[in-house]
Amino acid sequence: MGKVRTSVFTVSIDGFGAAPNQSLEHPFGVGGLALPAAWFFETRTFRAMTGQDGGTTGLDDEIARKSMEGIGAWILGRNMFGPIRGPWPDHAWKGWWGDNPPYHTPVFVLTHHARPDIAMEGGTTFHFVTDGMLAALERARAVAGDKDIRVGGGVSVVRQFLQARLLDELQLVLPPVVLGAGESLLAGLDLPALGYAVVSHVASPHATHVTFARKAS
Repeated sequence: MGKVRTSVFTVSIDGFGAAPNQSLEHPFGVGGLALPAAWFFETRTFRAMTGQDGGTTGLDDEIARKSMEGIGAWILGRNMFGPIRGPWPDHAWKGWWGDNPPYHTPVFVLTHHARPDIAMEGGTTFHFVTDGMLAALERARAVAGDKDIRVGGGVSVVRQFLQARLLDELQLVLPPVVLGAGESLLAGLDLPALGYAVVSHVASPHATHVTFARKAS
């Protein structure tokens, strides 16, 4: 069985994983695009994912590339799938990423509102799970086999997995960005008491990469 992990989750240096007021025009919240823009958008990995040539290499690119390897399933919160709240008005919205999303595996989307599966190009199928994160994790394990399950976010979902001690690994990226407000990732969480400790940290000119692992109980 692989790990359950959150990888390259970008957090501002004042602790926010997303800015306020997410919308179609502001998928990371107003001002939140500064988080990935600070370190990720110019990497060769991101540019390849979005059909572009070139891009930077080095530590940031290496970490981004490795974060996409060995994944058998993803789990996302509904806000990571789109900006729509409440009941689905129709089935037109199919995610932020166009016809060929970067996941290339089954993706289990946590939501309170049922919706049919969506099969996309490149092997991504979105499954909408209405009975909670444990049900999503069980379904992800059933398809992932020996590969990892990546909990992609958003902030609330990662916090829930940490609080339940379900993440084996949490890899954060901290660029020199201050948001001032938004969704705090770690506020009120006692990571040592939950069994998490820092196991590695490295820095590039653009960001510090910190990895936490959960100690075996």
